[in-house]
Order: sequence, then C-alpha cells, then structure tokens
Amino acid sequence: MSITMEQNGVFDPALAGLLESLVGSRDAISASKEELDFLSNLLQSKELHALFKVYNSIVDRVHDDRRCSPVLSSSMQITLDVMEVLLPRISLSDTSRQLFQLLQNPHIQGLLCAHDAVAQKDYLPRLPEIPQEMDEDEETIKIVQLVKSTEPLDGEPDSAEPIVGATIKTDEENGKIIIARVMHGGAADRSGLINVGDEVCEVNGINVEGKSPADVLQILQHSEGTITFKLIPADPKSGARESKMKVRAHFDFNTDVDPYIPCKEAGLSFSKGEVLHIVSQDDPYWWQARKEGDRNMRAGLIPSKALQERKIIHERLSMADQKKKWVMDTINGGCIGGGGMTCLPDRSIAKDPLCGSLAALNDLGEDMASECLVRTRVKKVIYDAAESDDYDREDIATYEEVVKLYPRPEFPRPIVLIGPPGVGRNELKRRIMELNPDKYHTPVPHTSRSPRPGEVNGKEYNFVSRELMEEQIARGEFLEFGEYKGNLYGTSLESVKSIIRSGLTCIINPHYQALKMLRTPDIKPYIIYIKPPPFDVLKSTRNGAFAMSTFDETNSRGFTDDEFNEILRSSKRIEFLYDHWFDEIIVNDDFKLALEQLLEADHKLKTEPLWAPASWLHYVRN
Repeated sequence: MSITMEQNGVFDPALAGLLESLVGSRDAISASKEELDFLSNLLQSKELHALFKVYNSIVDRVHDDRRCSPVLSSSMQITLDVMEVLLPRISLSDTSRQLFQLLQNPHIQGLLCAHDAVAQKDYLPRLPEIPQEMDEDEETIKIVQLVKSTEPLDGEPDSAEPIVGATIKTDEENGKIIIARVMHGGAADRSGLINVGDEVCEVNGINVEGKSPADVLQILQHSEGTITFKLIPADPKSGARESKMKVRAHFDFNTDVDPYIPCKEAGLSFSKGEVLHIVSQDDPYWWQARKEGDRNMRAGLIPSKALQERKIIHERLSMADQKKKWVMDTINGGCIGGGGMTCLPDRSIAKDPLCGSLAALNDLGEDMASECLVRTRVKKVIYDAAESDDYDREDIATYEEVVKLYPRPEFPRPIVLIGPPGVGRNELKRRIMELNPDKYHTPVPHTSRSPRPGEVNGKEYNFVSRELMEEQIARGEFLEFGEYKGNLYGTSLESVKSIIRSGLTCIINPHYQALKMLRTPDIKPYIIYIKPPPFDVLKSTRNGAFAMSTFDETNSRGFTDDEFNEILRSSKRIEFLYDHWFDEIIVNDDFKLALEQLLEADHKLKTEPLWAPASWLHYVRN
C-alpha cells in the first residue's frame, strides 16, 4: 500500500520512506501489532519531524553555503580573554569601558555560547552501536585494557592500592565485585569504558568470583604493565555531564587524618579559602573535585556539604558537652565556689573555638562570665544586647558556590572594614579618605539629637526626628543603630547604596553583626577583616604609638591590659562567627603596612575579576 506524505502529514522524505517501508512489509516483520503501531505513530509525529527539519536546515547550511561555516568554535573563551585584556584599560579609555560592558551582557554571552555549541556540532545525534546478533538471554561482556599508573583503585577502607582511578566494592545483594566510583579525569574515566555499577568478572585472566575487594587489590598490586578487566556492563543510564560548579571551601580537609574517607589515596586535601571545581555530586557523602587552576586532570574525593555539616554539628555537640562537664566539675570542685582543685588544663583551653575559659563560661550565661571580667564600655554599643545569642544563630559554613565577578566601574564595590573595637579600623578609614577624598566616601550617619552650633545637616549628621528614625528602624532601613545618652544614632542602607550609585567607593567600618544586612547581591561588599596581632605585639605597638583607648569616653588615656585582652577576645568571636565571609585579612601590627595593604586591596578590587557568591552574578540592579 502506497502512502503519500500529504496523507500522513509527513514532510521529511527520509521519514516518509521509512513509513512506507514499514507499512509495505508489516507481514514480513516479526513484531506485535502494538509495536508496529507505536513505530508508525512515532514516524508520523509532528515533534520528530520538527527535530528533523531543524537538523536538516543546519546540515544544509553548513554543506551548501560555505559563508555560514564557523570560523572558530571557542568564541566565548576568546571573549573572556578579550575582557582580561580590556580590564586594565577601562579606566583609561571610554571605548574600552563600553566594549567591556557590552561583552559582560548575559545576552551577548548566551549568543556566543549558542554559536560555539553549533560550531562544535553538539546537535549531532549520539546513538549507541547496535549489535548485529545477540541472544536475549546472553550477558554482554566487555574487555577493557588499562595501563597501570599511580591512580587509586580502592576496596575496603585502609586497603587502597594506586592503580586505575576507580573504586570497587561488594554488591550487598549478590556479593559480586562491582565498580563503586570512577574518578573524574583518571585512567578509567578517560577510557570511557568503565562505568559505575559494572561487574568485575576477571582481572588479568583471574576469576574474582567469591573474592573480596581486598583480594582483587592484591591481584592488581602484583600486576605489571597492562591490566585487563573482563566486565559485565551495568544497566545503561543517561550519561552524566560534568558539573561546572565552583565552590570556596570554608574549612580545612586533610585526607591523611580524616577517619571517614573511603580511600585516602583517592582523596583531595585542601585548605580553607581554596576554590574547588566540583565535577560530580553523584555520591551523597563524597563529592569529586579538582582544585581551581590545578593542571592535574584527575579529580579527588572531598566530603559533601551534607556530610561536612553533620561532622561539624557532631564536633560542636561534643565540645559543648565537654564545656558543661568542665564547668560543673569546677563548681563542685571549688574553683568557682570553693575548694582546692585547679581550674582547667591549658590543653583544654586551646581546644575551645573562642580560645579561653571565658568563652566556655560565656556559652553558659553572661552573668557567670561577667564575674571573671568586668568590661568598661561607655561609648555607644550597637547590638550588644544580642551578642549572647550569636552562637545559637551562626551558620554552619562548609562550601559556598562562587563565580568570577568582574569589576564594574559605574558601580564600584564598597569596602567594609570589620574588626573588634580598638583594632584601628577608624584610623585606617580616616587615612585612606584623606589620601583621596574625591574617590572614597563614607555614609553620613543619622541621629535624633538636635544640631549643635556650627553643625550642618547632611555633613556631620543627617538630623531627623526620633519618631521618624524609629519608624525607619522598624522597617529595617538601618544597617546599624544604637542609643547614646538618650539619642538614636545609625547608618541607613540607602546612604550606602547612594554612594555606590554615584560611582564613588564607599568605605565603612560597621559592627560585625551588620554583615548580615550588607552581604547581599545589590551591595556586593568586599569585606576586609582587620585582625589584631598577638597580645605582646598589640600592646607594644599601641603603647609605642601613644594610642588613646577607644574604651575611654574622653580618649584621654592609653589602653589597659584588660582592654587589650578584650580586643583579642572580641576578635576570636568575630572570626568564629563570620570568617567565612572575609574576602581579605589584614593584620594591623604595623599601621603603615596595613594602610598599604588596604590600598592594594582596593586596586585589585577595581582591576581584577575576583571570586564572589554565584547568586550575585545575575542580580539586576534597580
């Protein structure tokens, strides 16, 4: 029976031919009526013909019109290279600045990515090879040969042996040896022939049935040169694409001392602050990653976000139990209430995240802690009433997804100086603004007090009524606020944003709890932590410079030892809560050097792409 394309809505000649062949040979095909009907409906579906039409259009264009052939297939990479070249010139040339902004446009970048996909022929179908003859009951066997290297093939914990870049385990259901994990970039992964779930039948001709992973590793350990695997493929699954996610690590990880990692040789050690390229999150407990910029193509195992959070919670609960036990022991033993026992060994104090016995007491109540140290703070204090709750609200920092954020001259990122009172943030801000008053600005604070003689509204302060300021505080419009001698003082978020919109560099030194309102996509702050040096250096440098105490209302005397200790204690609190938000750390042990480092940080901020939270990249500024 002849079927025309018009009768069946078929517009592609090749599909029409297949359909005619199918109809004409129904009796000769050994298939059920349901299977033939399904295939017939598929060949006549509008969706399939639409795909063929797109495919044929691209192929016809490429073959028939040489003018449409792509000159290159890496236009997006070239664009990024051009942006790197333009970046130092955007402040010198208006043309360079405009071109840089144009290439930053997400629509332009999306167009270039689509061009590269077509140029690389990503649209071509990828179909598996169809075997010519196969018994339905016969298992497929594949033979894979790999050259032995120094990459891990791991079995049970502590029995790893560097071989081919994969791990094996015993299937809990049938006791077979199967491939548990393929390390991205390793020999097994590069071969494309070994997949997770493949059953290992033989290794170098030795049958592994009934053997343990440790037995298989012994076979591999004594093998030389080429290793031959006989495998039964796992059930086919959709090929997983390599993840492009990059994260900044907020903790140190050492594979040599971690007790949980399934294969130490397959692990990837890293330090806090390093950027990692996550290539696989298939395992809920162990991700695969590479260090950003590392030329080693093989990925390593790192703890997943969920696993690391559980480890941190476990460690903190254990630490809290130890603190409570110590306090009860010291009370019962007489350290606080009487008796003759010593308070706490030095080694126990060192384990505390706040580095001191006061910190342990602080977790159990401010009243008890206040008996150990009396703090004199007569200046205005912001958020002080909430400080005792900090440890109940801090984030569990593990990884943060990041991207490279290019500088935008029209919206410079504000510089936020964070640190304990008395560390020198005010003086650093004052000096950098004196160096270039036309470039650096700081928000004018609000107050509910009346202007004093000579004060100008909008210069020293923005003078507003107490009622209005209380309404704005209730609406969450203030970055920080406090009360001093019956008057309200505060810094509004809008004052920060207005400086950013003006194209000037906003520099502020708020209370550390203000970071929760500052670190947002519309502000994009660059957070610099001003860290105090150790006690002896802190004392000698401040006394040597005749620095006046910021704890004294009149600033008429130097710092006391208790105040130096308070600065260090406060710094430990800030680091414990917020160090995962710091973009840079400057130790203020030499003021001139600290100022130079601050200026260098600002130059880098305006001339180099820097890592920032991924959520900031596509934020549209109003």
